[in-house]
Amino acid sequence: MPYFDKTTFVCLDCETTGLDPQVDHIIEVAAVAFHFDQQLESIETLIDPGCLISQSSMEIHHITDDMVKGKPKIEEILPKILKLIDKHIIVGHGVGLDIAFLCEAAKKFAIPCSIMANPVLDTLRMARLYGESPTNSLERLREHFNIAAEGAHRAMNDVIVNIEVFKFLSSSYKTTEQLFERLKRPIALKAMPLGKHKGRPFADIPIEYLQWAANKDFDQDLLFSIRSELKKRKKGNPFGQAANPFAGL
Repeated sequence: MPYFDKTTFVCLDCETTGLDPQVDHIIEVAAVAFHFDQQLESIETLIDPGCLISQSSMEIHHITDDMVKGKPKIEEILPKILKLIDKHIIVGHGVGLDIAFLCEAAKKFAIPCSIMANPVLDTLRMARLYGESPTNSLERLREHFNIAAEGAHRAMNDVIVNIEVFKFLSSSYKTTEQLFERLKRPIALKAMPLGKHKGRPFADIPIEYLQWAANKDFDQDLLFSIRSELKKRKKGNPFGQAANPFAGL
């Protein structure tokens, strides 16, 4: 167990009507404040988004319009969520999107919100660094680490699994500072994680696609991996792993 077991973390997950914080809405939120050896406090609630939930969204989280009818509005519950998060380290899987949804809601209702300044440990990036799971989805990581299933894809279920995944992924670090320092640097991915070339090694992807993808709004690890492959090809050494300091990760 790392030496930061008494550090307070807050694991966060939101279910939403879509993926755009500017136009979509939160329909469920769960957050758990925890130490490595105990849970401290939690919030879990469905939220009435004030709009209909699309079928495609329902197929992911199985939250229906009837389930959110009469539940609190986001402006009612958000101050409690932000109080729980406070200035603690935020943990989550691709958690930047969850933070963006909360901040956008706070902005809409003029609720003070400073969580954009909180330190963040994204277990998606930590899983890339770990590099031993077939894929880095939360469900596959749960299976990889033999963590008990918590049921359907719902916010609190995901948080509970995410906390256990986080503990496994943190196990080789002695301090949070050590972990944050490593995550400052980009992580080389083994294969394309999305799009029509999903799952293919970067060396096998057509150069035209890589050139197109290199200018998209992807996260730092994916852009680093794409641009590293393009640099190798420019040097005429498409298989030269020695040029990549992160090749073994």
